[in-house]
Amino acid sequence: MKNLTFFCLIFWSLTACKKDKVPTPNVVLTDPSGYQQYGTPYPNMPLTEDAVIYEVNLRAFSTTGDLQGVIDRLTEIKALGINTIWLMPIYEEGVLNSVHSPYCVKDYKKVSAEYGSLADLRTLTTQAHQLGMSVILDWVANHTSWDNSWITDHPDWYSQNAAGQIIIPPGTNWNDVADLNFNNTQMKSAMIDAMKYWVLEANVDGFRCDYADGVPFEFWQQAISSLNAIPNRDLLFLAEGTRADHYTAGFNLTYAWNFYTAAKSLWAGTGTISNLYNTHLAEYTNMPAGKHKIRFTTNHDESAWDASPWTLFNGKAGALAASVSTIFMGGVPLIYSGQEVGRSTTTPFFTNSPINWTINQDMLQAYKDLLAFHNESAAARKGSISNYVASSNVLCIKKTLGTENVVIIVNVRNSNQSFTVPNPISGTWTNALSNTSYTLSGTINLTPYQYIILKN
Repeated sequence: MKNLTFFCLIFWSLTACKKDKVPTPNVVLTDPSGYQQYGTPYPNMPLTEDAVIYEVNLRAFSTTGDLQGVIDRLTEIKALGINTIWLMPIYEEGVLNSVHSPYCVKDYKKVSAEYGSLADLRTLTTQAHQLGMSVILDWVANHTSWDNSWITDHPDWYSQNAAGQIIIPPGTNWNDVADLNFNNTQMKSAMIDAMKYWVLEANVDGFRCDYADGVPFEFWQQAISSLNAIPNRDLLFLAEGTRADHYTAGFNLTYAWNFYTAAKSLWAGTGTISNLYNTHLAEYTNMPAGKHKIRFTTNHDESAWDASPWTLFNGKAGALAASVSTIFMGGVPLIYSGQEVGRSTTTPFFTNSPINWTINQDMLQAYKDLLAFHNESAAARKGSISNYVASSNVLCIKKTLGTENVVIIVNVRNSNQSFTVPNPISGTWTNALSNTSYTLSGTINLTPYQYIILKN
């Protein structure tokens, strides 16, 4: 048995050096911890710059509020134009001092009975892969619930005050969770082991990492390196944070909170188009090759604690116009549960609040059309950008990649606007959403929040 164990360790160290996108057929890879690869690793992970991410709030996504509710609507998610699904936390939740937050994790290696089972998660990842979508899990590294077994078994795995009492995360009011001690090597190893469990046993394709700024760089670098060493995997890592060293640690994406704030200010009438564009440039200053910002007009925090896009951006037309600016300015688009059908109320995630999927079907179709063009146009996704600030009320940019050009014009006001077309973009174009000819010259009149997307 010792010889067999030694052979397995040697085999693992050799295979971990090679990271193929396509797995070797009929080979079951076993991690030294004993985990086995379930199913076939997804071979078609999009490049980061080509990702379109959909965040699923399980408690709102269906009337059942579980993984089966997501499985039942996978084809609808795909039809929206999504290639990456992000599931909010699916782990067993703590009850001690609980506020019913899914970010209060009792067991890092157990699917909560509220959401289903490991078998359900495996079904979800398998069917999503078959439809051409990857699946990433929400990972909560900074803290655990107060009834997590680590509390009693390994109190030294937690931050403590001078009296030896375990504390909540410093600088927060998160009384339902206990702060983890990232100076403890054993805790870090156990955390990485749990992350590896889901990659192998549930065949997930990466992680969105909660409160990444509250976890040391050294841990993220160690964790991501360890996970990327799993053979035949191509994983995506999204940091909920803005620290520049997240990219060095191995994250593919960080949050574009500054862009979100600039967009809200612009639509509220207190910000400017120049500020939105300059914010875009600032967020991409010194950006490492292949890394990106995730851009959004909402997510689970904003829709729960701020307001819905419908409210923030002044109704259906305003929300769509804000999405056009966010999707096409640059970065990786994020769509949050219910945004595509214009849910106007806030969307909690501490409680169940099912989305009505039958409302605003015209808005749903508009999102499908926008993302379809985004996905088919390389220039729309990653073209170099030229900004034409000819008006304080109309956003106008051109994106160019090779011989492909895309022009985006957005009325950011809830009033009719006249826009004088800049000479460099005057001419005959094709409307990207209707495939009809469009002549751009002189002065054009735009209705409230109207947008025009053109291609050559």
